[in-house]
Amino acid sequence: MGEMVSYRSNGGNSEGYLALPAVQGAPAVIVIQEWWGLVPHIVSLTDRFAEAGFVALAPDLYHGEHTTEPDEAGKLLMGLAMDQAAKDIAGAADYLAARPETGGKVGSVGFCSGGSLALWSATLSDKIAATVGFYPPMPWERMSPDWSGYAGKSAIIHCSEADGTSAAEGIQIAKRSIEDASGDCVLYDYPGTKHAFFNDDRPEVFDRQAAATSWARTLELFRKKLG
Repeated sequence: MGEMVSYRSNGGNSEGYLALPAVQGAPAVIVIQEWWGLVPHIVSLTDRFAEAGFVALAPDLYHGEHTTEPDEAGKLLMGLAMDQAAKDIAGAADYLAARPETGGKVGSVGFCSGGSLALWSATLSDKIAATVGFYPPMPWERMSPDWSGYAGKSAIIHCSEADGTSAAEGIQIAKRSIEDASGDCVLYDYPGTKHAFFNDDRPEVFDRQAAATSWARTLELFRKKLG
């Protein structure tokens, strides 16, 4: 459905996978990868957002690298330069907001490490109005977010039981910080779920009911906030 595109990113260029809906005037969504990189699951998920009526862009934060091996994925994630990731994500928001198909407002959604980056993204760009994080690990010490950027914005965090549910310290820090900044943050727990319960390429962790419910809640937020 989509194609790889290049977009401007703070004076440089970044790449990502872009999928377009069948209609004009669609809301826009940034889809942020798990620690594996821009793998087929993220590509197909970006297509799925387009099928749901969104202009969807998945930035390639590893710039061409990806893996299916956990040890290698951990190395790629630890090697991710947060300043460059911030430029890639903010640049993606600018690119989407400027496209003729969109209305200017952008949402951001991510999974695992990408969930943390998605929640962070609202502090990086005034164009990002709503964020969704799926089971994010919340390594805030690597990001140092300026939570004031959440004023008037909304977030959802989908929490797995295996990660400690919404009671996990990092989740609670995010919720308090967003609300203290005059933003909205809703936490959803999914009992009995494992980490990465949304990833249908991993049958050992995939939970069909939790995935369907969290998908519906995600679309509802974006349609409400992005118009």
